[in-house]
Amino acid sequence: MKKYFIVWLLAASGCVFGQSSGTDSLFLYMEMAARNNPAVHAAFLIYEAELQKSPQMSALDNPQLDMGFFLRPMELVEGRQIAQFQVMQMFPWFGTRKAARTEAEHMAKMAFEQFRETRDNLFLEVYTQWYVLCALQQKLFNNEENLTLLKQLETLALQRYRNPQNTPSAAAAQMSNNAMNVATPAASNMGGMNMGGNMPSQSLNPSIPQSFNPSMSMNVASSGMSEVLRVQIEMAELESNIESLRSEMLAGKARFNALLNRAAETAVAVPADLVQLPSPPDVATAMQTITHQNPMLGMLTEESLAYAARAEMERKMGYPMLGVGLQYMFIGKLAETGGSPMSGMGSTTGMSSMNGKDMVMPMVSVSIPVYRKKYRAAQKERQLMQQATDEKYADALNQLQAELYRTKHLLDDAERKIALYRKQAALTRSTYDLMVNEFTVGKSSLTDIIQVQRQLLDYRSKETEAVAGYNTTVVSIRKMISSADNEY
Repeated sequence: MKKYFIVWLLAASGCVFGQSSGTDSLFLYMEMAARNNPAVHAAFLIYEAELQKSPQMSALDNPQLDMGFFLRPMELVEGRQIAQFQVMQMFPWFGTRKAARTEAEHMAKMAFEQFRETRDNLFLEVYTQWYVLCALQQKLFNNEENLTLLKQLETLALQRYRNPQNTPSAAAAQMSNNAMNVATPAASNMGGMNMGGNMPSQSLNPSIPQSFNPSMSMNVASSGMSEVLRVQIEMAELESNIESLRSEMLAGKARFNALLNRAAETAVAVPADLVQLPSPPDVATAMQTITHQNPMLGMLTEESLAYAARAEMERKMGYPMLGVGLQYMFIGKLAETGGSPMSGMGSTTGMSSMNGKDMVMPMVSVSIPVYRKKYRAAQKERQLMQQATDEKYADALNQLQAELYRTKHLLDDAERKIALYRKQAALTRSTYDLMVNEFTVGKSSLTDIIQVQRQLLDYRSKETEAVAGYNTTVVSIRKMISSADNEY
């Protein structure tokens, strides 16, 4: 039975959740969870225990044996009765044991549906935690990639700081300095002709701009250094986020290993790519499958059938019970005498063949159920419980239908968000590349580039979360369907 359980469990998990059986794949982790999880084992043991009730419910009552011994043998006509033995077996009315066995079978099936529900909940938890780890891993990759981009941006900012002449303002300042150097000798030669006048040196070279500030080069250098520091601030924040994600990954792996009932420090192989699962079937098809295969609905169905069988058993218990038995009387011999006053005969010759012969008496008994009220009340109780279970079934079906529509809405919304975030991330990356190129020639500011870089990281993180949520929602629908023969 346990071997069948493991084989069926693994086959069902592979079909329901549609995973491949590669090395360190989710299918293998589901296999570990099925083999090791205590909650699943407990549910299956309860199912096995319920299977043992069927022989108990259908068994007959124990036969009754009565024995009696006479301290002084009782004198009879043809002997002395020493002891008597009586055995009796009662039989319920026809069909009572069958109804009891049917009730036990439905209760066992209800326990099996509970086991299926526990199994599906476990797989949903494994699947959800798996995609939490995948999302964290993808976020970690995105942050590391953005850190690489910031390092490249830091290199560009350092180049601007070390070579300020590459900027337009620095080039203008350099041009002005060159012009100043050229005009200085001419001014010294005309110093004797100045006659003590105060002619400004700029008038000697009209090519030098009037707005030139000698401290402009220092301002450009200061601006370049502030850009480098701003990039380093962003890098420090990203490095902190990376460490936080790594710590969160350790906690997530511990939770995942707990579902597999193994040590928290055990390594978990998480794929580098977060792949979006195929879409589930339409609502109408899914609802039809849920009606026939959902374990919660199956539990309520089996419970209703168990109450119906119990009501039938209570009805038949109101009929008489039949008993079949046997009485055995142990008779001792009488001594030969000349006559017997009890027989009125002068000799026992004609009765010697019966002297001391044991007696066997078949018996039949019938129980008379006179007090009918308790049987009618018990039958009515089971009928009311069956009606209550049917109402629970209708309510559960309505709840599942509402949950299915809500989940389908979340699925469609997640799908739209995935498409939007992918488009925004692609456009933002193109914008980022263009702005970096413009930054190298001084046409864009570092603040704008950092803002675009933050948007790029935000869109990628949102896309990762949307894909993880989409996949979890898909598996939630599969869990409601709980199908072992549909691979989607």
